[in-house]
Amino acid sequence: MSRNRSGTWRERRRRHREEGRPGPPGPYSLLPWLLMGLGGFSNLFQGRASNPWIGGLGLLVFNSLYINVVFRGFDKKRRESPVSYVLLAVMALVTFGLAIGYGGTWLLFFPLLSLACGVILRHRQLMLGLLGLAAVASFVAVWRGDNASDPWTIGYGTFISGAVTAALLTLSETVMELRATRQELARTAVEKERLRFSRDLHDLLGHTISVIVVKSEAARRLAPRDMDAALAQVADIESVGRQALTEIREAVTGYREGSLATELDRARSALTAAGIESVVRRSGPPLTPQAEVLLGWVVRETVTNVVRHSAATTCSFLVEGTAERVRLTVTDDGRGPAGPPPAPGIGGTGLKGLTERIAAAGGSLTAGPGPGGGFVVGAELPVDTVDAAGSPASPPTLGR
Repeated sequence: MSRNRSGTWRERRRRHREEGRPGPPGPYSLLPWLLMGLGGFSNLFQGRASNPWIGGLGLLVFNSLYINVVFRGFDKKRRESPVSYVLLAVMALVTFGLAIGYGGTWLLFFPLLSLACGVILRHRQLMLGLLGLAAVASFVAVWRGDNASDPWTIGYGTFISGAVTAALLTLSETVMELRATRQELARTAVEKERLRFSRDLHDLLGHTISVIVVKSEAARRLAPRDMDAALAQVADIESVGRQALTEIREAVTGYREGSLATELDRARSALTAAGIESVVRRSGPPLTPQAEVLLGWVVRETVTNVVRHSAATTCSFLVEGTAERVRLTVTDDGRGPAGPPPAPGIGGTGLKGLTERIAAAGGSLTAGPGPGGGFVVGAELPVDTVDAAGSPASPPTLGR
């Protein structure tokens, strides 16, 4: 209990640190730069600017446009809309008018315009806009000749304001996208593990319960006339139950890796208990662990369906291997699935999951009525197959 509480506390602490990390700057972080326009306001307040009403109106319009453009720039959809470019163009006209008409400290509106460009423009538009704006700011500063700073300083400040703003915003957006991607990957990993566990548990219990039911029926039939044979079936039930407990524990930890030979032995035992004769023929080189796991699942699920639904009397397993590929064919002489004949290829919903799993390993799965009756399931894999998921997670239940 204490360990679980400790793990929960650590998880909460980690989430708290994650949520506490700073995100990208918001529009309010760019509003204090409007203080650069205090020089123009001071000129108006002290009466040193001609036509103060025009200057005051220009100052009001510029500030309003700046705030509007900055807030639009932090919404991608609004930032890329034509309205944002129109507002930026009007803001440029106001800036040019104030800088040309008043000069001096009013030239500092060029860096503010550049900052707004850095919020709205991206890529080639940004570079061309900043270079042109810096050149115009330097030219106006030279033409006016009444600024406290050198003209090149005005041009450089204009260029660097927009460039740094755009770089910071782009970097911040990239960081947030990476965080969102990492969270999505974490959620996907959790969902994948839940799916793996549910499939493993479902398949294990379905197969094991089927075997236990079949052997229990055999023990009940044998008990009146052959107690030793009935006790042998009961011993098999105990063995199957113990093995199921082990496999469920391994499924929980994700380390269950079966072997094709083991599954074939279990298949023979289950089929014999159900009164079905089994034939196993195997040839070819040894298989990789991944191929053993996948083909073992095909054997397990096929036998489960043969015992449950086929009413077969014989079931054969043929494993044929070459240097490149291995093929497993399971054939029974039962009645096959109920209902109309299935379409060519994989028909059942359960089979689709197993087909995708084997296809991810470079193989293929087919299932359907055999040419002489019964039902045939065939699985083919490359010898050097590698599980695409990186672990021997089980496929969905095989359905007929």
